[in-house]
Amino acid sequence: MTIIDIIDYLGTFAFAISGIRLASAKQFDLFGAYVVGFITAIGGGTIRDSLLDQTPFWMQHPSYLIVTFIALLFVLTFSKYLVRLNNTFFLFDAIGLGLFVVVGIDTTLHVGFPFWVAIIMGLITGSVGGVLRDILINELPLLFRKDIYALACVMGGVVYYACHLLDLSSGFTQIAAAISVMLTRILAVKFHIGLPVLKGSDDESPSNL
Repeated sequence: MTIIDIIDYLGTFAFAISGIRLASAKQFDLFGAYVVGFITAIGGGTIRDSLLDQTPFWMQHPSYLIVTFIALLFVLTFSKYLVRLNNTFFLFDAIGLGLFVVVGIDTTLHVGFPFWVAIIMGLITGSVGGVLRDILINELPLLFRKDIYALACVMGGVVYYACHLLDLSSGFTQIAAAISVMLTRILAVKFHIGLPVLKGSDDESPSNL
């Protein structure tokens, strides 16, 4: 098993937990929580593989179903602790985001696409699962709020490219890129750094268009 495989499974586990954790807050049943966790974990990678004209990764390896089930058992086992820690969702989401950005970039480069495409695919791999998760639980997706979310993914891509230019090892490059995404996301939330909100006038509601 390579480093990128380990990163992929850790990202799956982290994102599945983030989805299951939010589903439990909405009082979903066990099957519903599992579905939300699974879609959160595989959503971005499925869109990436479809755009790259590849068979979606989880269709070739049932292990992703198993990892999601393990995540469900983890949440059930430690539910009391996870509920007490209000930041658990944020932390697991940030970890999954960073890990999946790296997987998306690495997968795209191996197929033969240039770096600018790889950075976009890293963004898609990291963020689309969270968008689908938020839609399923009827929340405004994090990607569309003022939080630094998509830009954190882009930062990971820039760090990955910089390490590549410096001819650093693939393992170091992958870890550095993942950490840069996590730190960007965590620091942005800690210091309340966000993008300007696009505001329209009150009379521009859909009913008035």
